Amino acid sequence: MTAEKAIVVQSLSKFYDGKPGVVDISFSVGKGDVVGFLGPNGAGKTTTLNCITGVLTPDSGVIQVDGHDTVESPMEVRKRIGYLPEIAPLYPDMTVEEYLTYAAQLRDVPKNRIRESVERAMEACGITDVRKRLIRNLSKGYGQRVGIAQAIVHDPPILILDEPTIGLDPIQIQEIRNLIRELSGSHTIFLSTHILPEVTMICNRVIIINDGKIAAEDTLEGLTRRVKRKPDYFVRFSPGEEAEAEKFLSSLSAVEDCRRDGSGFVVTMKNDESEVDEIVRGAVERNLHVRELSRQTASLEDIFVRLTTEETAGGEEE
Repeated sequence: MTAEKAIVVQSLSKFYDGKPGVVDISFSVGKGDVVGFLGPNGAGKTTTLNCITGVLTPDSGVIQVDGHDTVESPMEVRKRIGYLPEIAPLYPDMTVEEYLTYAAQLRDVPKNRIRESVERAMEACGITDVRKRLIRNLSKGYGQRVGIAQAIVHDPPILILDEPTIGLDPIQIQEIRNLIRELSGSHTIFLSTHILPEVTMICNRVIIINDGKIAAEDTLEGLTRRVKRKPDYFVRFSPGEEAEAEKFLSSLSAVEDCRRDGSGFVVTMKNDESEVDEIVRGAVERNLHVRELSRQTASLEDIFVRLTTEETAGGEEE
């Protein structure tokens, strides 16, 4: 993360009729970062976004956006944020161009720059060819593109996107992900989603929220190290050697666990991963033929489940 901060959240709490939405959460987003904001349903993602964008007022805590306090300087904050909520705020009876012109006016874009700003937003989002079409006649994917265009029409430094690919088909999802990647070159992006591959493909940092509290904040590599367990390896032998290979693997002193997985075995080593050499040496001695030997790394799904279930249940980090 860069030294400068685009978003700083300190000790934020928000309650609904006495029930906690988020409780004493703190995190930051560096300028130029693309951060994935993950959490189960009801974890507090939308509450947090609404507080950052000024839709909700925090019950306690401080939020700064590009150095401006969201409570003390809400208009300055809104100038610096482009926001796409989960349900894009589109007007179906307007054409794309009319709608973006209206959005630019709402965002106080100077009159002599509105046309230029609308053209730039349409070009960036790939919707110039549908500029005269009514929004009601657009596909869901093009509708999301228009929603992103309204978020960038005033050229804000920070984009906040809430579930930007929800409800899209696979082709549309890929198109929107590519668009977000392109926008990341000139904007800080804070992306709320429950689609884990989206974060892996787009983001360079991850914040995980669970039960109204921050469970983790790190790079993907850092999170992988955080939940690192004893090393696992996938081992596959020549066809017909499986029974003998299973006996051999289970007999090794360096192996804690051995289990079948498709055409091979997943082997958990007890301590040092360098002990995996014992598998190769022992296989050669027994005339077994190792066809594949590869390290198993924790996926973002593994990390997410661990941080939002095991730690909630009181599990200790290893």
